[in-house]
Amino acid sequence: MTNTNVHTEQESAVLLNRRAQGVTEVVLNRPDKRNAFDDVVIQQLISAFTEVDADTATNVVILRSEGKHFSAGADLGWMRRMADNSQQENLDDSRQLARLMDCLNHLSKPVIGLVQGAAYGGAVGLAACCDIVIATETSSFCLSEVKLGLIPAVISPYVVRAIGERQARRYFISAEVFSAREAEQFGLVHSVCDDIDAMNARCDEMLKQLAQNGPEAMKAAKDLVFAVSQKPIDSTVIDDTAHRIADIRVGEEGQEGLNAFLNKRRANWIPESN
Repeated sequence: MTNTNVHTEQESAVLLNRRAQGVTEVVLNRPDKRNAFDDVVIQQLISAFTEVDADTATNVVILRSEGKHFSAGADLGWMRRMADNSQQENLDDSRQLARLMDCLNHLSKPVIGLVQGAAYGGAVGLAACCDIVIATETSSFCLSEVKLGLIPAVISPYVVRAIGERQARRYFISAEVFSAREAEQFGLVHSVCDDIDAMNARCDEMLKQLAQNGPEAMKAAKDLVFAVSQKPIDSTVIDDTAHRIADIRVGEEGQEGLNAFLNKRRANWIPESN
């Protein structure tokens, strides 16, 4: 596969690459800074995710980083500036990070996160907002904020949903480093691979799997999870889910998928290479 840069390294610390048909990568490209992010990088990530969300040629998004580490979390220079800022300026900064997490979490397309090396602080939040996370054996995770006298406030809703309240209570408070295997046990990571090459190979396998699925159906399935998660199974939820399946059955993609299945042919969204 050939990668085509939409933005160059000189223009941005965040790159958009076309990895394959229907697949766009959002790449953190600050390997010399361990892909730490500041207010500028946060805005660039928001812009990148907004762009790929609106791109009709993109069906799947990959979030990854260049270099040895996924992300060390907040940039030291940014933290120094925030320490000198007013409460209102800190609030404005925090709201931008919150906007980034919300944007990634609710992206209408499947997001695969590839995590190598360290994922610390806010980077754990990024991983928690991805739909599928693949890591390496040497990946490590840490909610390190309390070591600085801070808390992982903005990322907490996503991390708690990913790893559960019980693990969050321990790791929010302790700031212990936990391994990729532990992250897999907690539910933060879905697959752990031997090394980066194996991680990329596993990603390619997942892309082939997702290419079999209707793009609109994947969007609707992701929205379905948000619609029913932690909701009581009452008449409102039951009626809503009935409407969702009825609507998608009569839709263009649903009709194509059902006809392809019944006539034992390839659905029109599946690439010839699959």
